[in-house]
Amino acid sequence: MRDDPADQPQAETAGGRAARIVAIANQKGGVGKTTTTVNLATAVAACRQRVLVMDMDPQGNAGTGLGAPAAAAGRGAYGMIIGNRAAAGEILSSRVPGLDLISSSVELAGAEVELAEARNREYRLRHMLAAVRGQYDYILIDCPPALGFLTLNALCAADAVLVPLQCEYYALEGLSHLMRTLERVRRRLNPALTIQGIVLTMYDRRNNLSAMVAEDVRKHLGDRVYQTMIPRNVRISEAPSHGQPVLLYDIQSTGAQAYVRLAGEFLARNGRPAS
Repeated sequence: MRDDPADQPQAETAGGRAARIVAIANQKGGVGKTTTTVNLATAVAACRQRVLVMDMDPQGNAGTGLGAPAAAAGRGAYGMIIGNRAAAGEILSSRVPGLDLISSSVELAGAEVELAEARNREYRLRHMLAAVRGQYDYILIDCPPALGFLTLNALCAADAVLVPLQCEYYALEGLSHLMRTLERVRRRLNPALTIQGIVLTMYDRRNNLSAMVAEDVRKHLGDRVYQTMIPRNVRISEAPSHGQPVLLYDIQSTGAQAYVRLAGEFLARNGRPAS
């Protein structure tokens, strides 16, 4: 990580109000990052906001969850980060009105090595997204479960970070590691980066441990933690196999309704209430 931010690009606006860019990040896998990205984006788009999902995970699950194929060779997120392809040419429409996607592929896994010696390697994504910020209200970046160059690019491009946190025993230990990393990014690379909030995921009201973890997280982090908790819900798990967000798969499910409430909180926190 470079200590000198002299080469850091300035924020750009492509006419009018620029999109708020939010990275969905946690170095731990299986905490609900992609599920939260896809379903929060869908719920926010349903509130008449223009949303772009940027899939920075080589697994490409955000695209799958929105019914889109993996990016072709040299295209999508990889084409932008490594091939300097314009973001506008990589945008795909989803079946959700107002929601677009830049998809990923396993090819992106090699970008970690290819970026190692690149100039301004931390800011590739920021530069690429600058040209399309004016087209959206929000850009949500689905980060991989690691704190390598791909996640670092997302953090340098973002205005804020949203952290999904699974209600399990080691939750706070992993979160403290992530918070230290975010502080280093703020100090050295992106001084404007803020914590959008913590979202408790996979909450099981029948399990005393979930309640204890939720209470502990709220005690330590206060109002940074969203009131809405995402429950363990079979419909949330089933939806990606149908290439749909849970809000399209079963809007009446408890999982879908939780994401609707989360979107309301998200918009209120960003000062852009649903229209």
